[in-house]
Amino acid sequence: MHPGTAPQPSQPLHLLQLTDTHLFADPLGEVYGIRTSESLARVLGQALASGPSPDALLLTGDVADDGSEAAYLRVRERLSPLGRPVYCVPGNHDEPRTMARVLGGGGFQVGGQASLGAWTLLLLDSHVPGEPHGRLGEAALARLEADLEAQADRHVLVAVHHPPVPLGSAWIDAMGLEDGEALLERLGRHPRACMVTSGHVHQAFAAPRARLQVFTSPSTCAQFAPGAADFELDVRPPGWRRWTLWPDGRIDTAVHWLDVDERPDRAGPA
Repeated sequence: MHPGTAPQPSQPLHLLQLTDTHLFADPLGEVYGIRTSESLARVLGQALASGPSPDALLLTGDVADDGSEAAYLRVRERLSPLGRPVYCVPGNHDEPRTMARVLGGGGFQVGGQASLGAWTLLLLDSHVPGEPHGRLGEAALARLEADLEAQADRHVLVAVHHPPVPLGSAWIDAMGLEDGEALLERLGRHPRACMVTSGHVHQAFAAPRARLQVFTSPSTCAQFAPGAADFELDVRPPGWRRWTLWPDGRIDTAVHWLDVDERPDRAGPA
């Protein structure tokens, strides 16, 4: 963490969640007709100009679309000047080894855990090589259980690319987190506030699950239509999620969308 940015345990923690940036080695690369590098720049500009300054940034996967070193370097170049720690998890489009090499250290962290104020962030890797769905696996779930036991006196936010619950959209739910129920079962044993936030689905979603809360965040580029049985793009613009995590375990979170006059042009097919 950068010096001077860590909130005290008695202070709220402000996080900015960016997800599914889908950057390419080519700065002109597009996803569904949206130039992703330009879209990220506009999202970041509006997000930082509104609301409280974030204590940290959370990137919940598909940081790169092509898994290239150049794409991850662009993320580092874009976010390093902010002087805030950046916590990352890989998505299905990412190349985890390249991501960890380029975005490990120097204010960036891929995977692992971090203590921020009264909260602990647990950063999980659900990447399955060559597949759109996610899986944690028994070894990762066992490590998670041990981490949760060690954090019994702290509130926990879990970040993982693939959401652990179905969203009611058949084509998206078919490529969710295969062992999502096992993840939620372990998190449900934690004695204090606990939640999961994900990317992958290019839309905002929130649902309680017993004592847990599960969230997803919209992409910084194109969105998928909620509830669609088959692939369908939404008309919503690029977005992001903002978090305030309070010392007593309360959370405030809201999704924000890029202003109409700031939307990147859609140059390709809808």
